[in-house]
Amino acid sequence: MFDLSDRIIFEDEDILALDKPSGIVVHGDGRTKESSVSEWFCSKYPEARGVGEMIRLEGGEIIDRSGVVHRLDRDTSGVLLLAKTQKGFEHLKNQFLKRIISKTYIAFVHGSLKDDHGTLNTSIGKSPTDFRKYSAGRGATGEMREAVTYYQVLKRDKDVTLVEAKPKTGRTHQIRVHFQSLQRPVVCDKLYGASKPALLGFNRLALHARKVEFKDFQGMVKSIKADYPEDFLKAFEAINYVPKDLP
Repeated sequence: MFDLSDRIIFEDEDILALDKPSGIVVHGDGRTKESSVSEWFCSKYPEARGVGEMIRLEGGEIIDRSGVVHRLDRDTSGVLLLAKTQKGFEHLKNQFLKRIISKTYIAFVHGSLKDDHGTLNTSIGKSPTDFRKYSAGRGATGEMREAVTYYQVLKRDKDVTLVEAKPKTGRTHQIRVHFQSLQRPVVCDKLYGASKPALLGFNRLALHARKVEFKDFQGMVKSIKADYPEDFLKAFEAINYVPKDLP
């Protein structure tokens, strides 16, 4: 079991924010056995076991998601909110449902985006060819769910574009699927851009959850940032980009 204690970036009696490293799952899926953020969370805060909502699989197996309010994909790094109490869980869940919580991601995508900013609002369903994947627009199967992502180009380079993405909705793989629908998959996305070369030294998905903003119990906005990982800093240097929000 890994220890993520040094990755805690905010904590009070009810809520914890973690700078999740790439390569770690948030919770189990019933198919594989590996350590997860939720498992570590319960070992550090045993009183939080059972907080939140469990998942029951079709076969009847129950997946423990103690503390989990939202997810980050395994290879996505950055800010992850966890609930230490049921009060904290309900408080955050309500804000996610009402789309009060703001999430900001930084990503490198292949190629050059045509527009400097825009809104991607193609609904998302399941891929007709791969059960692991989702698909935007025509050809998707199953229930089509509303998905909205705002983006801003931060810098264009020879083979990549650096973007800031703000998903209004929270669909699985949303940012990855939306940019893949533009034929601009996220760099080193082994699921949605498997045919593309890895660029800028990335050996994992080039997607980082930079900032999350939510309201505390007093109604004050809390803005939580996760530092840029080393691979992002090296990629910034490679394209001569200096982030404006560095401390």
